[in-house]
Amino acid sequence: MRALVFNPTIPRFLVTKALGTVSRAAVWARTSALQFREIPEPPLPGDEWVRIGVRLGGICGSDLHTIRLETSPAMSALTSFPFVLGHENVGEVLEAGRAVLALRPGQRVTVEPVLPCAARGVPPCPHCAAGRYNLCVRTTEGHLSPGLMIGACRDTGGSWSASFVAHRSQVLSIPDDVTDEGALMAEPMACAVHPLLSSPPPDRSTVLVIGGGVIGQCAIAAVRAVGSNARVVALVRYPFQGEAARGLGADTVVLLRRGDHHYDELADVIGGTLRRPMIGRRVLIGGADLTIECVGSGRSLDDALRLTAPGGRVILLGLAAVPSGVDWTPIWWKELRVTGSYVYGIEQWRGRTAKTMELVLAWMARGDLRLDHLVTHRFPLDAYRDALRTAMGKAESKAFKVVFEPNRK
Repeated sequence: MRALVFNPTIPRFLVTKALGTVSRAAVWARTSALQFREIPEPPLPGDEWVRIGVRLGGICGSDLHTIRLETSPAMSALTSFPFVLGHENVGEVLEAGRAVLALRPGQRVTVEPVLPCAARGVPPCPHCAAGRYNLCVRTTEGHLSPGLMIGACRDTGGSWSASFVAHRSQVLSIPDDVTDEGALMAEPMACAVHPLLSSPPPDRSTVLVIGGGVIGQCAIAAVRAVGSNARVVALVRYPFQGEAARGLGADTVVLLRRGDHHYDELADVIGGTLRRPMIGRRVLIGGADLTIECVGSGRSLDDALRLTAPGGRVILLGLAAVPSGVDWTPIWWKELRVTGSYVYGIEQWRGRTAKTMELVLAWMARGDLRLDHLVTHRFPLDAYRDALRTAMGKAESKAFKVVFEPNRK
């Protein structure tokens, strides 16, 4: 089958890094770590595994960071190369192992991509036993090669191909009332919902969401999905992102500007007084009660810390790796609580115990949550250059979620 494979050998890494400084096309050139080629289908690792035929494979911001070689080198210790990219997915069951009784061929499913103890065939670590399998400490053990998730493990394949394999514990049936596009959005939405379920923002608080891409849009929707009437302020780069943010529940939209020129408007909206230091960006005395950072760049992290009120909380949803230019002073000066959030797990929500993605799919099935419109562009797998160009060029394409249709005829 044809697939997009990531294989960052040292020569490819060095060439892509060098050429990437002058052209984004370096990440899909022949010399890049990303290769479009024929590979065999991955075999089922055991009787509890399922083969999934891909209907939609999403391009996530983390995938773009990966192929641009922007992720921390530390993560390579938890990865096995080469691997097929793509963890966001919608598909149908093609084949099931003998121990898989609840799934039938042709059934429409989405797969939770994380590969914790259950998928690896090892006894549950303390985190997995507590339902926090996103924090599994055995992601390099068991009968699978190292990899935090499908799309970063050489044994499972990924959704940037015609098919991949998943453990039965990862497979979720898609309700009939949920479209393929909605189901694809369940995974990124679960990432945004997860840190808010345990402590929804109080109704009289102010929430600042930094970033207008898919995760930023999901963060706004997540505040509303957990029942909060907090005032939501969205800081976005492009006007089309602001329009989508308002549609999902943002009360106010502020456009990002050069330097700190957006601070004047934000100070009026979220409250606070601006002071100018001897050098550098201005300081806000005041700010948002909760800031959800959805970009992961040095600039967005710096904004998140500066714009959060004393005693406030900052949630890092953006894929922060090795950012530069971040002034950490506000953390101790304002006694900020800065927390990361990695994917999802098993939640307790209004008397129900369920996986985060199950909750999201249930909200979609009831009509309480609509994210289908965020899937804006589709491409066959062999048009991957156009797909990546579209995903990286939001100013021109006005793209949110770009997806592959690997089995498009």
